[in-house]
Amino acid sequence: MFLNTTFLKLNRTSLFLVFSSILFYFLFAYDLTRTEYTKLIVFYVVLFLLFYMLVNTLKHNTRALSFLAFSFRAIFILAIPNLSQDFYRFIWDGRILLEGINPYLFTVESFINKDEIPVYQAHTLYEGMGNLNASHFTNYPPINQLCFVLAGLFAGKSILGSVVIMRLLIIAADFGTLHFGQKLLEKLKIPSYNIFWYILNPFIIIELTGNLHFEGVMIFFLVWSLYLLNIGKWKWAGVVLALSISVKLIPLIFLPLFFQWFIKSNQKEKDVSIILNLVRLVSFYIIVIATTLLLFLPFYASDFLHNYSKTVALWFQNFEFNGSLYYIAREIGYTFRGYNEIAIIGKILSLIVIVFVILMAFFKKNKTTLELITAMLFVLSFYYFTATTVHPWYIATLLILSVFTKYKFPLVWSCVIILSYLAYVNINKADKSENLWIIGLEYIIVYGVFIWEVSIKKLRKRS
Repeated sequence: MFLNTTFLKLNRTSLFLVFSSILFYFLFAYDLTRTEYTKLIVFYVVLFLLFYMLVNTLKHNTRALSFLAFSFRAIFILAIPNLSQDFYRFIWDGRILLEGINPYLFTVESFINKDEIPVYQAHTLYEGMGNLNASHFTNYPPINQLCFVLAGLFAGKSILGSVVIMRLLIIAADFGTLHFGQKLLEKLKIPSYNIFWYILNPFIIIELTGNLHFEGVMIFFLVWSLYLLNIGKWKWAGVVLALSISVKLIPLIFLPLFFQWFIKSNQKEKDVSIILNLVRLVSFYIIVIATTLLLFLPFYASDFLHNYSKTVALWFQNFEFNGSLYYIAREIGYTFRGYNEIAIIGKILSLIVIVFVILMAFFKKNKTTLELITAMLFVLSFYYFTATTVHPWYIATLLILSVFTKYKFPLVWSCVIILSYLAYVNINKADKSENLWIIGLEYIIVYGVFIWEVSIKKLRKRS
């Protein structure tokens, strides 16, 4: 009894934070709909504050933080995602594959319009995913498709069962990210508790575990690859990086940045060393590209490239959500042309991003793992700053990269990104356009912290 009383007195703050977090995660998972905007903001803000205090309170007890991170995830196990409907398409793709149908060759709508029922609960899945998703070819790479197949294989005809299987896969990936993330932090001589700014973050728990976004699986392979690269196993790093690309294509943007990491030789070294490093660089690229192509190979058909490239292009030339610099360019286009120039602006911004990546690859020092990760952070940030579409879960990759650096603006963004869910809150309910005041508030905060960290903070240190 004495021990229990003493324990409670010594840990009452931590216990309060833990039980409060459990309560609010439960409410978020089972007592919230996307349109309950006030509850959404209140629950999220409270959870973020609790998370921030928990990490600072228990940062020297990583075992306790690890236990809490996965206990909080367990709360969502039986919850149907309430902020995203993408999981219906995931289930569809998995069931289609189990029927022997290539998901890259047919839209969901093409079956429904012909009144064909290729999978169980076809109409339920179609209505759940919405017309926009159903009218386009799938854009999910092969390892992602494998996750969908596993859900269909082990869950049978149950939508909830499929959700549980996919959720367990994402949680397992988070275990891997925690493991290799801590090992990489230790190698870089950075406090290992930094990983909990990602693993314990309510943004990650809600968007990945809760809403079933597979960025978590992609991030696991990315962190594993960076760890392998850091310890010199660059061949295996290339294979694992290909697995990351085969979950989500976004790591492709990092490929040019590996140039300086491999070409480490300075002018004092012999030419043969430079040649050897070039051979390693080319070999690394061949491993990454060849492995990625091999993973896509089972899905190849005459229409595959056309359908897949057409779907990917939609994100640059048709869709727009939660943009920042793009929205400014769009308004300028409206002023001079009188209509939305997204097709042209999207192409121009894509070219600007490519130029920026090349400049970062050749002119910024990326010779150490820490410098490489910092370059990745800036490249991906620039891409999202100029993108036409920035869904909340996209920020997860920025967040994991930031834990290995000194920059905190992705952590701030992971907090204010919740505002993007309010984008369509308009006084006039007939108005379906985004509320740019809300989007503006989000980016004022993000850009403010970004400019402070990148420019003002550095200038103050120099002075």
